[in-house]
Amino acid sequence: MLGVDLHLDIGAGSRALEAALREAVTSGRLPAGTKLPGTRTLAGDLGVARGTVVEAYAQLVAEGRLVSATGSGTWVADTRHPPRRPEPPARPVFDLRPGRPDLGLFPRALWAASVKRTLAAASRESLDYSDPAGLKVLREAVATYLSRARGVRADAGAVVVTSGFTHGLALLSRALHGAGVRTIGTEDPGLAHHRAVIRAAGPATTPLAVDSEGAAVPSGAGAVLLTPAHQHPRGVVLSPGRRAAFLGWAREHGGIVIEDDYDGEFRYDKNPVGALQAGDPDHVVFAGSTSKSLAPGLRLGWLVVPDRLRVPVLDAVAATGATVGAPAQLAIADLLDRGDYDRHVRRARQVYRKRRAELAARLAPLDGIPAGLHALLPLASRQEEKRVLDAGLAAGLQLQGITTAGYWHSADRPEAGLIIGYATPPQSAWRPALDALAEVLAGAAIKPW
Repeated sequence: MLGVDLHLDIGAGSRALEAALREAVTSGRLPAGTKLPGTRTLAGDLGVARGTVVEAYAQLVAEGRLVSATGSGTWVADTRHPPRRPEPPARPVFDLRPGRPDLGLFPRALWAASVKRTLAAASRESLDYSDPAGLKVLREAVATYLSRARGVRADAGAVVVTSGFTHGLALLSRALHGAGVRTIGTEDPGLAHHRAVIRAAGPATTPLAVDSEGAAVPSGAGAVLLTPAHQHPRGVVLSPGRRAAFLGWAREHGGIVIEDDYDGEFRYDKNPVGALQAGDPDHVVFAGSTSKSLAPGLRLGWLVVPDRLRVPVLDAVAATGATVGAPAQLAIADLLDRGDYDRHVRRARQVYRKRRAELAARLAPLDGIPAGLHALLPLASRQEEKRVLDAGLAAGLQLQGITTAGYWHSADRPEAGLIIGYATPPQSAWRPALDALAEVLAGAAIKPW
Protein backbone atom coordinates (compact mmCIF):
# COMPACT_ATOMS: atom_id res chain seq x y z
CA MET A 1 0.00 0.00 0.00
CA LEU A 2 1.18 3.54 -0.72
CA GLY A 3 1.05 6.43 1.76
CA VAL A 4 -0.88 9.21 0.01
CA ASP A 5 1.49 12.00 1.18
CA LEU A 6 4.70 10.03 1.83
CA HIS A 7 4.52 7.54 -1.07
CA LEU A 8 5.35 4.60 1.21
CA ASP A 9 5.05 1.07 -0.08
CA ILE A 10 4.60 -0.85 3.18
CA GLY A 11 3.85 -4.27 1.76
CA ALA A 12 2.60 -6.56 4.53
CA GLY A 13 3.57 -7.27 8.15
CA SER A 14 3.61 -5.29 11.38
CA ARG A 15 7.19 -4.03 10.85
CA ALA A 16 6.71 -3.05 7.22
CA LEU A 17 5.80 0.60 7.96
CA GLU A 18 8.79 1.02 10.25
CA ALA A 19 11.12 -0.37 7.56
CA ALA A 20 9.60 1.77 4.82
CA LEU A 21 9.94 4.95 6.87
CA ARG A 22 13.52 4.08 7.84
CA GLU A 23 14.44 3.57 4.18
CA ALA A 24 12.84 6.85 3.13
CA VAL A 25 14.76 8.75 5.80
CA THR A 26 18.18 7.10 5.35
CA SER A 27 18.03 7.41 1.55
CA GLY A 28 17.27 11.13 1.80
CA ARG A 29 13.93 10.85 0.02
CA LEU A 30 12.43 12.35 3.17
CA PRO A 31 14.97 15.09 3.95
CA ALA A 32 15.72 16.55 7.37
CA GLY A 33 12.94 18.80 8.63
CA THR A 34 10.15 17.07 6.69
CA LYS A 35 6.92 17.19 8.75
CA LEU A 36 5.21 13.79 8.90
CA PRO A 37 1.44 13.31 8.94
CA GLY A 38 -0.33 12.79 12.24
CA THR A 39 -0.74 9.19 13.35
CA ARG A 40 -4.50 9.14 12.68
CA THR A 41 -4.05 10.70 9.22
CA LEU A 42 -1.32 8.27 8.13
CA ALA A 43 -3.17 5.28 9.54
CA GLY A 44 -6.26 6.26 7.56
CA ASP A 45 -4.22 6.76 4.37
CA LEU A 46 -2.56 3.37 4.71
CA GLY A 47 -5.55 1.46 6.04
CA VAL A 48 -3.72 0.24 9.13
CA ALA A 49 -4.39 0.55 12.82
CA ARG A 50 -3.32 3.79 14.44
CA GLY A 51 -1.26 1.80 16.96
CA THR A 52 0.88 0.49 14.09
CA VAL A 53 1.82 4.06 13.12
CA VAL A 54 2.41 5.10 16.74
CA GLU A 55 4.75 2.12 17.25
CA ALA A 56 6.70 2.83 14.04
CA TYR A 57 7.14 6.52 14.92
CA ALA A 58 8.26 5.67 18.45
CA GLN A 59 10.91 3.21 17.22
CA LEU A 60 12.39 5.71 14.73
CA VAL A 61 12.37 8.45 17.37
CA ALA A 62 14.34 6.09 19.62
CA GLU A 63 16.83 5.54 16.79
CA GLY A 64 17.24 9.29 16.36
CA ARG A 65 15.82 9.28 12.84
CA LEU A 66 12.66 11.18 13.80
CA VAL A 67 11.97 13.95 16.30
CA SER A 68 8.66 14.27 18.12
CA ALA A 69 7.30 16.99 20.40
CA THR A 70 3.94 17.09 22.13
CA GLY A 71 1.71 19.58 20.36
CA SER A 72 4.16 20.08 17.49
CA GLY A 73 4.04 16.73 15.72
CA THR A 74 6.76 14.51 14.25
CA TRP A 75 9.40 15.35 11.69
CA VAL A 76 12.61 13.94 10.19
CA ALA A 77 15.72 14.58 12.30
CA ASP A 78 18.94 16.00 10.89
CA THR A 79 21.32 13.12 11.56
CA ARG A 80 24.11 14.51 9.38
CA HIS A 81 24.63 17.62 11.51
CA PRO A 82 24.56 16.79 15.23
CA PRO A 83 24.18 19.73 17.61
CA ARG A 84 27.40 21.69 17.96
CA ARG A 85 28.80 23.22 21.08
CA PRO A 86 27.79 26.84 21.54
CA GLU A 87 30.35 29.14 19.96
CA PRO A 88 31.72 32.10 21.88
CA PRO A 89 30.00 35.42 21.13
CA ALA A 90 31.29 36.91 17.90
CA ARG A 91 32.94 40.31 17.85
CA PRO A 92 30.62 43.06 16.57
CA VAL A 93 30.93 43.82 12.86
CA PHE A 94 30.37 47.43 11.81
CA ASP A 95 29.47 48.22 8.22
CA LEU A 96 30.95 51.53 7.07
CA ARG A 97 30.69 50.93 3.34
CA PRO A 98 29.03 53.73 1.34
CA GLY A 99 25.82 53.70 -0.65
CA ARG A 100 23.10 53.03 1.93
CA PRO A 101 21.21 55.09 4.50
CA ASP A 102 20.55 53.99 8.07
CA LEU A 103 17.72 51.57 7.33
CA GLY A 104 16.55 51.87 10.92
CA LEU A 105 15.35 55.38 10.08
CA PHE A 106 12.87 54.09 7.51
CA PRO A 107 9.43 55.49 8.48
CA ARG A 108 7.64 52.16 8.80
CA ALA A 109 4.51 53.53 10.44
CA LEU A 110 4.12 56.29 7.85
CA TRP A 111 4.72 53.83 5.01
CA ALA A 112 2.23 51.31 6.37
CA ALA A 113 -0.40 54.02 6.86
CA SER A 114 0.18 55.32 3.35
CA VAL A 115 -0.14 51.88 1.77
CA LYS A 116 -3.33 51.18 3.71
CA ARG A 117 -4.82 54.58 2.92
CA THR A 118 -4.03 54.55 -0.81
CA LEU A 119 -5.06 50.97 -1.46
CA ALA A 120 -8.39 51.59 0.25
CA ALA A 121 -9.03 54.55 -2.05
CA ALA A 122 -7.41 53.13 -5.21
CA SER A 123 -9.53 52.79 -8.33
CA ARG A 124 -9.70 49.50 -10.19
CA GLU A 125 -7.87 51.10 -13.11
CA SER A 126 -4.87 52.07 -11.00
CA LEU A 127 -4.16 48.38 -10.36
CA ASP A 128 -4.34 47.42 -14.04
CA TYR A 129 -1.46 47.50 -16.53
CA SER A 130 -0.54 51.15 -16.48
CA ASP A 131 1.23 53.84 -18.45
CA PRO A 132 4.90 52.77 -18.83
CA ALA A 133 5.87 56.25 -17.65
CA GLY A 134 4.23 55.52 -14.28
CA LEU A 135 0.97 56.40 -12.58
CA LYS A 136 -0.10 59.97 -13.26
CA VAL A 137 -0.69 60.68 -9.58
CA LEU A 138 2.96 59.90 -8.79
CA ARG A 139 4.33 61.77 -11.80
CA GLU A 140 2.39 64.84 -10.73
CA ALA A 141 3.60 64.52 -7.13
CA VAL A 142 7.23 64.06 -8.24
CA ALA A 143 7.10 67.05 -10.59
CA THR A 144 5.70 69.26 -7.81
CA TYR A 145 8.23 68.05 -5.26
CA LEU A 146 11.27 68.40 -7.54
CA SER A 147 10.20 71.88 -8.60
CA ARG A 148 9.92 72.97 -4.98
CA ALA A 149 12.82 71.11 -3.37
CA ARG A 150 15.41 70.88 -6.17
CA GLY A 151 14.46 73.67 -8.58
CA VAL A 152 13.74 71.27 -11.45
CA ARG A 153 11.70 72.64 -14.36
CA ALA A 154 9.19 69.93 -15.19
CA ASP A 155 5.59 68.85 -15.38
CA ALA A 156 4.12 65.39 -15.01
CA GLY A 157 4.52 64.73 -18.74
CA ALA A 158 8.32 64.86 -18.46
CA VAL A 159 8.54 62.38 -15.55
CA VAL A 160 9.24 58.67 -16.03
CA VAL A 161 9.03 56.43 -12.95
CA THR A 162 11.89 53.92 -12.62
CA SER A 163 13.02 51.10 -10.36
CA GLY A 164 15.79 53.23 -8.90
CA PHE A 165 18.68 55.15 -10.46
CA THR A 166 20.49 52.16 -12.00
CA HIS A 167 17.33 51.16 -13.87
CA GLY A 168 16.95 54.73 -15.09
CA LEU A 169 20.57 54.81 -16.27
CA ALA A 170 20.08 51.54 -18.17
CA LEU A 171 16.97 52.95 -19.89
CA LEU A 172 18.75 56.18 -20.80
CA SER A 173 21.84 54.39 -22.10
CA ARG A 174 19.69 52.17 -24.29
CA ALA A 175 17.69 55.14 -25.58
CA LEU A 176 20.78 57.24 -26.25
CA HIS A 177 22.51 54.40 -28.07
CA GLY A 178 19.44 54.00 -30.26
CA ALA A 179 19.60 57.74 -30.99
CA GLY A 180 23.19 57.45 -32.20
CA VAL A 181 25.20 58.19 -29.03
CA ARG A 182 28.24 55.94 -29.09
CA THR A 183 30.21 57.27 -26.09
CA ILE A 184 29.12 58.51 -22.66
CA GLY A 185 31.57 60.37 -20.42
CA THR A 186 31.61 59.27 -16.76
CA GLU A 187 33.40 60.78 -13.78
CA ASP A 188 36.90 59.59 -12.89
CA PRO A 189 36.80 58.47 -10.11
CA GLY A 190 33.24 57.20 -10.28
CA LEU A 191 31.19 54.06 -9.72
CA ALA A 192 32.44 51.15 -11.82
CA HIS A 193 28.95 49.66 -11.77
CA HIS A 194 27.56 52.64 -13.66
CA ARG A 195 30.18 52.22 -16.37
CA ALA A 196 29.21 48.55 -16.67
CA VAL A 197 25.51 49.44 -16.97
CA ILE A 198 26.23 51.93 -19.77
CA ARG A 199 28.42 49.51 -21.70
CA ALA A 200 25.86 46.72 -21.39
CA ALA A 201 23.34 48.99 -23.16
CA GLY A 202 25.70 49.70 -26.08
CA PRO A 203 27.69 52.94 -25.60
CA ALA A 204 31.35 53.00 -24.65
CA THR A 205 32.55 55.12 -21.72
CA THR A 206 35.29 57.73 -21.50
CA PRO A 207 36.73 59.27 -18.30
CA LEU A 208 35.95 62.80 -17.10
CA ALA A 209 38.72 63.83 -14.70
CA VAL A 210 37.41 65.12 -11.35
CA ASP A 211 39.22 67.82 -9.38
CA SER A 212 38.18 70.26 -6.66
CA GLU A 213 35.67 71.89 -9.07
CA GLY A 214 34.07 68.65 -10.16
CA ALA A 215 34.23 66.89 -13.51
CA ALA A 216 35.94 68.30 -16.60
CA VAL A 217 34.05 68.97 -19.85
CA PRO A 218 34.45 66.06 -22.32
CA SER A 219 35.65 65.77 -25.86
CA GLY A 220 34.33 63.10 -28.17
CA ALA A 221 31.32 62.08 -26.08
CA GLY A 222 27.66 62.38 -27.01
CA ALA A 223 26.43 62.39 -23.42
CA VAL A 224 27.85 62.64 -19.89
CA LEU A 225 26.89 61.28 -16.48
CA LEU A 226 27.49 63.71 -13.60
CA THR A 227 26.87 63.94 -9.83
CA PRO A 228 26.83 67.76 -9.55
CA ALA A 229 25.37 68.17 -6.04
CA HIS A 230 27.87 65.91 -4.26
CA GLN A 231 30.32 64.01 -6.43
CA HIS A 232 30.71 60.35 -5.62
CA PRO A 233 33.19 59.55 -4.22
CA ARG A 234 35.22 62.80 -3.88
CA GLY A 235 32.38 64.75 -2.30
CA VAL A 236 32.95 68.00 -4.23
CA VAL A 237 30.28 70.21 -5.81
CA LEU A 238 30.32 71.01 -9.52
CA SER A 239 31.48 74.63 -9.61
CA PRO A 240 29.44 77.41 -11.28
CA GLY A 241 32.05 77.67 -14.03
CA ARG A 242 31.89 73.95 -14.78
CA ARG A 243 28.09 73.96 -14.68
CA ALA A 244 28.04 76.70 -17.32
CA ALA A 245 30.69 74.88 -19.36
CA PHE A 246 28.73 71.63 -19.44
CA LEU A 247 25.52 73.39 -20.47
CA GLY A 248 27.42 75.25 -23.17
CA TRP A 249 28.95 71.99 -24.41
CA ALA A 250 25.51 70.34 -24.53
CA ARG A 251 24.00 73.20 -26.55
CA GLU A 252 26.92 73.44 -28.98
CA HIS A 253 27.20 69.71 -29.66
CA GLY A 254 23.62 68.59 -29.13
CA GLY A 255 24.81 66.55 -26.16
CA ILE A 256 22.88 65.20 -23.19
CA VAL A 257 23.81 65.64 -19.54
CA ILE A 258 22.51 62.93 -17.20
CA GLU A 259 22.28 64.60 -13.80
CA ASP A 260 22.45 61.99 -11.07
CA ASP A 261 21.11 63.93 -8.08
CA TYR A 262 23.28 61.85 -5.75
CA ASP A 263 22.87 63.08 -2.15
CA GLY A 264 21.10 66.19 -3.47
CA GLU A 265 18.75 66.31 -0.47
CA PHE A 266 21.55 66.10 2.11
CA ARG A 267 23.64 69.27 2.45
CA TYR A 268 24.67 70.25 6.00
CA ASP A 269 26.47 73.59 5.87
CA LYS A 270 24.02 75.48 3.64
CA ASN A 271 21.09 74.97 1.31
CA PRO A 272 21.75 72.41 -1.44
CA VAL A 273 22.73 73.70 -4.87
CA GLY A 274 19.82 73.72 -7.29
CA ALA A 275 19.45 71.19 -10.07
CA LEU A 276 21.64 71.63 -13.14
CA GLN A 277 18.56 70.68 -15.17
CA ALA A 278 17.00 74.08 -14.48
CA GLY A 279 19.70 75.69 -16.62
CA ASP A 280 18.62 73.82 -19.78
CA PRO A 281 15.76 71.29 -19.57
CA ASP A 282 16.20 70.49 -23.27
CA HIS A 283 19.70 69.07 -22.74
CA VAL A 284 19.68 67.73 -19.17
CA VAL A 285 18.01 64.59 -17.81
CA PHE A 286 17.40 64.84 -14.08
CA ALA A 287 17.58 61.46 -12.29
CA GLY A 288 16.70 60.79 -8.67
CA SER A 289 15.50 58.01 -6.39
CA THR A 290 14.33 57.15 -2.89
CA SER A 291 17.30 54.84 -2.25
CA LYS A 292 19.15 57.29 0.03
CA SER A 293 16.18 59.25 1.38
CA LEU A 294 14.06 56.20 2.30
CA ALA A 295 15.54 52.78 1.47
CA PRO A 296 17.16 51.13 -1.57
CA GLY A 297 14.86 48.14 -1.17
CA LEU A 298 11.89 50.21 -2.36
CA ARG A 299 13.43 50.22 -5.86
CA LEU A 300 11.75 53.46 -6.87
CA GLY A 301 13.12 56.50 -8.66
CA TRP A 302 12.39 58.92 -11.49
CA LEU A 303 13.73 60.57 -14.60
CA VAL A 304 12.81 64.02 -15.89
CA VAL A 305 13.51 63.76 -19.60
CA PRO A 306 13.58 66.30 -22.46
CA ASP A 307 10.83 65.97 -25.06
CA ARG A 308 13.18 64.47 -27.66
CA LEU A 309 14.09 61.57 -25.36
CA ARG A 310 10.65 60.76 -23.97
CA VAL A 311 9.60 58.31 -26.70
CA PRO A 312 13.00 56.51 -26.86
CA VAL A 313 13.02 56.11 -23.07
CA LEU A 314 9.46 54.78 -22.99
CA ASP A 315 10.34 52.42 -25.84
CA ALA A 316 13.19 51.14 -23.65
CA VAL A 317 10.75 50.63 -20.77
CA ALA A 318 8.44 48.64 -23.05
CA ALA A 319 11.31 46.60 -24.49
CA THR A 320 12.62 45.60 -21.05
CA GLY A 321 9.21 45.10 -19.45
CA ALA A 322 10.41 46.76 -16.25
CA THR A 323 7.86 48.91 -14.42
CA VAL A 324 7.23 49.75 -10.77
CA GLY A 325 4.32 48.17 -8.90
CA ALA A 326 1.23 50.32 -8.42
CA PRO A 327 1.03 50.00 -4.59
CA ALA A 328 4.52 51.47 -4.14
CA GLN A 329 3.80 54.28 -6.61
CA LEU A 330 0.57 55.17 -4.82
CA ALA A 331 2.28 55.15 -1.42
CA ILE A 332 5.16 57.42 -2.50
CA ALA A 333 2.73 59.83 -4.15
CA ASP A 334 0.78 59.97 -0.90
CA LEU A 335 3.91 60.64 1.19
CA LEU A 336 4.94 63.43 -1.16
CA ASP A 337 1.50 65.05 -1.29
CA ARG A 338 1.01 64.98 2.49
CA GLY A 339 4.47 66.39 3.24
CA ASP A 340 5.50 63.25 5.13
CA TYR A 341 8.40 62.66 2.74
CA ASP A 342 9.78 66.17 3.41
CA ARG A 343 9.46 65.73 7.17
CA HIS A 344 11.27 62.40 7.05
CA VAL A 345 14.12 63.85 4.97
CA ARG A 346 14.50 66.69 7.46
CA ARG A 347 14.73 64.25 10.37
CA ALA A 348 17.25 62.06 8.54
CA ARG A 349 19.28 65.14 7.58
CA GLN A 350 19.70 66.04 11.26
CA VAL A 351 20.99 62.55 12.08
CA TYR A 352 23.47 62.50 9.22
CA ARG A 353 24.61 66.08 9.85
CA LYS A 354 25.59 65.10 13.38
CA ARG A 355 27.41 61.97 12.24
CA ARG A 356 29.34 63.88 9.58
CA ALA A 357 30.43 66.45 12.15
CA GLU A 358 31.56 63.75 14.59
CA LEU A 359 33.47 62.00 11.82
CA ALA A 360 35.22 65.22 10.81
CA ALA A 361 36.14 65.93 14.45
CA ARG A 362 37.85 62.53 14.76
CA LEU A 363 39.41 62.24 11.30
CA ALA A 364 41.17 64.86 9.20
CA PRO A 365 41.42 65.89 6.48
CA LEU A 366 38.23 64.64 4.84
CA ASP A 367 37.90 65.48 1.16
CA GLY A 368 34.82 67.37 -0.04
CA ILE A 369 32.00 69.36 1.50
CA PRO A 370 29.81 68.43 4.51
CA ALA A 371 27.03 66.70 2.62
CA GLY A 372 25.67 63.34 1.60
CA LEU A 373 26.05 59.96 3.25
CA HIS A 374 29.76 59.34 2.69
CA ALA A 375 33.14 61.04 3.06
CA LEU A 376 36.51 60.39 1.43
CA LEU A 377 39.64 60.14 3.55
CA PRO A 378 42.67 60.38 1.21
CA LEU A 379 45.56 58.01 1.94
CA ALA A 380 49.20 58.19 0.92
CA SER A 381 49.36 55.12 -1.35
CA ARG A 382 47.58 52.04 -2.63
CA GLN A 383 49.69 49.99 -0.22
CA GLU A 384 48.47 52.11 2.69
CA GLU A 385 44.88 51.69 1.52
CA LYS A 386 45.25 47.92 1.52
CA ARG A 387 46.90 47.97 4.95
CA VAL A 388 44.03 50.01 6.41
CA LEU A 389 41.42 47.73 4.83
CA ASP A 390 43.15 44.66 6.27
CA ALA A 391 43.44 46.28 9.70
CA GLY A 392 39.77 47.25 9.55
CA LEU A 393 38.74 43.71 8.68
CA ALA A 394 40.72 42.38 11.64
CA ALA A 395 38.94 44.92 13.87
CA GLY A 396 35.46 43.95 12.62
CA LEU A 397 35.03 46.89 10.24
CA GLN A 398 33.64 46.56 6.72
CA LEU A 399 35.37 49.32 4.76
CA GLN A 400 35.72 50.33 1.12
CA GLY A 401 38.78 51.68 -0.66
CA ILE A 402 38.74 53.84 -3.73
CA THR A 403 41.28 51.78 -5.68
CA THR A 404 40.23 48.32 -4.53
CA ALA A 405 36.59 49.06 -5.42
CA GLY A 406 37.47 50.03 -8.99
CA TYR A 407 36.49 53.72 -8.90
CA TRP A 408 39.32 54.76 -11.22
CA HIS A 409 38.98 54.11 -14.95
CA SER A 410 42.66 53.17 -15.07
CA ALA A 411 44.08 50.56 -12.70
CA ASP A 412 47.46 52.31 -12.36
CA ARG A 413 46.24 55.54 -10.72
CA PRO A 414 48.38 56.37 -7.66
CA GLU A 415 45.69 58.18 -5.63
CA ALA A 416 44.24 56.12 -2.80
CA GLY A 417 41.69 56.61 -0.06
CA LEU A 418 38.95 55.28 2.15
CA ILE A 419 35.28 55.95 1.31
CA ILE A 420 33.46 56.04 4.64
CA GLY A 421 29.72 55.40 4.62
CA TYR A 422 28.85 57.04 7.92
CA ALA A 423 25.09 56.72 7.33
CA THR A 424 25.13 52.93 7.05
CA PRO A 425 25.38 51.75 10.70
CA PRO A 426 22.24 51.70 12.84
CA GLN A 427 22.06 54.51 15.37
CA SER A 428 23.10 52.27 18.27
CA ALA A 429 26.24 51.14 16.43
CA TRP A 430 27.46 54.52 15.15
CA ARG A 431 29.61 55.57 18.12
CA PRO A 432 31.25 52.13 18.57
CA ALA A 433 31.89 52.02 14.82
CA LEU A 434 33.47 55.49 14.90
CA ASP A 435 35.67 54.52 17.86
CA ALA A 436 36.84 51.37 16.07
CA LEU A 437 37.54 53.32 12.88
CA ALA A 438 39.55 55.98 14.70
CA GLU A 439 41.64 53.26 16.35
CA VAL A 440 42.33 51.56 13.02
CA LEU A 441 43.32 54.87 11.40
CA ALA A 442 45.58 56.01 14.26
CA GLY A 443 48.95 56.62 12.62
CA ALA A 444 47.66 56.00 9.08
CA ALA A 445 49.62 57.73 6.31
CA ILE A 446 47.20 60.40 5.05
CA LYS A 447 48.01 62.44 1.96
CA PRO A 448 45.57 65.05 0.54
CA TRP A 449 45.14 64.80 -3.22
